[in-house]
Amino acid sequence: MSTRTDRDADEAGAPVPAAPDRAASRGLLARLTTRTARTRLGTLAGAALLAVLVWRLGTGAFLDGLRRIDGPALLAALGIGLVTTVFSAWRWALVARGIGIRLPLGPAVADYYRALFLNAALPGGVLGDVHRAVRHGQSTGDLGRGVRAVVLERTAGQLALFVAGGVVLLTAPSPVRDEVRHAAPPVVLAALGACAVVLALRMNRAPARRGRVLRGMLAEAREGLFSRRNAPGVLVSSAVVLAGYVAMFVLAARVVGAGASVPELLPLAVLALLAMGLPLNVGGWGPREGVTAWAFGAAGLGAGRGLSVAVVYGVLSLAASLPGVVVLVARWYAGLRAGARSAPAAPGTQRGGYPGPPPSTAPVAPAASAAPPSEVSNEKYAPKESARLASSFFPFSAEPSEGRPMTPESV
Repeated sequence: MSTRTDRDADEAGAPVPAAPDRAASRGLLARLTTRTARTRLGTLAGAALLAVLVWRLGTGAFLDGLRRIDGPALLAALGIGLVTTVFSAWRWALVARGIGIRLPLGPAVADYYRALFLNAALPGGVLGDVHRAVRHGQSTGDLGRGVRAVVLERTAGQLALFVAGGVVLLTAPSPVRDEVRHAAPPVVLAALGACAVVLALRMNRAPARRGRVLRGMLAEAREGLFSRRNAPGVLVSSAVVLAGYVAMFVLAARVVGAGASVPELLPLAVLALLAMGLPLNVGGWGPREGVTAWAFGAAGLGAGRGLSVAVVYGVLSLAASLPGVVVLVARWYAGLRAGARSAPAAPGTQRGGYPGPPPSTAPVAPAASAAPPSEVSNEKYAPKESARLASSFFPFSAEPSEGRPMTPESV
């Protein structure tokens, strides 16, 4: 029996799609909206944008920027990268402490360096942060909280960029100052409207589970970012990190030979940093180059020179993340050694190769004396032996068998 929609379509003379066709369309749409598909589409968009830039501006701008990079510029980039990475890791540790996870600064710096290198080396620009979140969550025994700590830490950086960038683009001369001034009131009104909707939903008391989840997320954001104990450190670290990114952009402009002053370069740097947040890139390349070329051209500094500045900025940023390779190799080697030490011993021998007592005469210790009274045994945080051996041979492993603390109590 046909539905009303089918009868209307028949009367109009339009063919009614068959059920298998509709199911295939829904399946295709579901595959296109997955995280992997979005990452691939973003990578293709970034590659297409780079191809358009090469077609319009030629390869001279790319090669000119690469030829101008020298040893002092690389050393300066490493120094700027050290400052920004340490303060970013400090911000991460503060946010993690605010939501109940203890994270020492040393391991946080090492993990942040590795995440920066993976962000720069892999498509998408965020896979390093994903790996950092999963690994920290698994090492503390609370995957959800570890992921939320990284999300809040990155949110703090983006908020600092939006606020400082908005002030710069509203006040400093730039190609988009008039447009920003026209768009600022509607954006502010839209933000206030969104806040009003959130408050209305909260006052209407959403369903119990959804309301608990929302209240928990807001409480963690308040404690991690806006509490009296964390807010000053998060604010200072975010300001220093943003200043480091701008300093890297100014360094790239000086390497290329752009004759603009720092106040003239500041709004252009903000535009480039905002473009880097778009998920349409190949390891961070794509929108940054396009926006920088357009901004330099609109400012009368030359689109080709802007493209060279963006290329140099990308190379210097990659050089600043190279200590992450050392961390990656060191953790991988430590995992190999841990896997070798934890390999099962041969029958009739103890671990370490020493012969054990015969099965019939081996003393059996009482179960109550298996652990000293002062130690607390918790199997929830202990990784399985098979997972430990499998992960020790993969350098991007997120298992906590690579020298990281296993429980919050042992940090």
